[in-house]
Amino acid sequence: MDELTRNSLIKLTEFFDARQVGDVGPLGFRRSTNLTTLLACAERLMAESIIVPGRSAFLDLGCADGRVNLFFSYLTRVSVGVELDEWTLDEYDPLRGELLETLKVSEMAPPNENVYLFQGDATDEAVHGKIIHETGLGLADFDLFYTYLIMHEEFAHMLAEKAKKGAIYMVYGLHKIMPRYPGFRLMKELSPMEGVLALYEKE
Repeated sequence: MDELTRNSLIKLTEFFDARQVGDVGPLGFRRSTNLTTLLACAERLMAESIIVPGRSAFLDLGCADGRVNLFFSYLTRVSVGVELDEWTLDEYDPLRGELLETLKVSEMAPPNENVYLFQGDATDEAVHGKIIHETGLGLADFDLFYTYLIMHEEFAHMLAEKAKKGAIYMVYGLHKIMPRYPGFRLMKELSPMEGVLALYEKE
């Protein structure tokens, strides 16, 4: 990872981690990824050639306000997200605008224009039809899948049927107990990264 990209990602992580949604307050039911932790994971993922900059296709199966998609836009060819709650996804544009101003003031690189976000159920065929229409990518074309624990079993079942062999399913929010999913191999040598991210390879 070049210095400008890394410094830009650090600034992005600071921006979003200051706005992290946790277990308390009116939005306590909606938890968000700690991007500082994800940055540490991403550097290892790149070193292991799991993320191939400019080539990997990434899909977040519950993208909330799109922060993880903006993060991965720097590291992948395309960064796609699906969010069920329309009001949550509505936060993306204002947050992205504020982020761009923050990065500009700091003379950091903006996110790449490769982010595509969709509102709907990530298991819905109609949503995947929209993704194909906009990006040309079906589930079998993505290299990396991501979710924050919620619905991890349902997503694993879907991906076991439709993802390509060798695709990586990343589940954020795991610690000591690593679930097993039919059709996937737990990457024990890497999981849990930073004590929170488990990786599974499609068999």
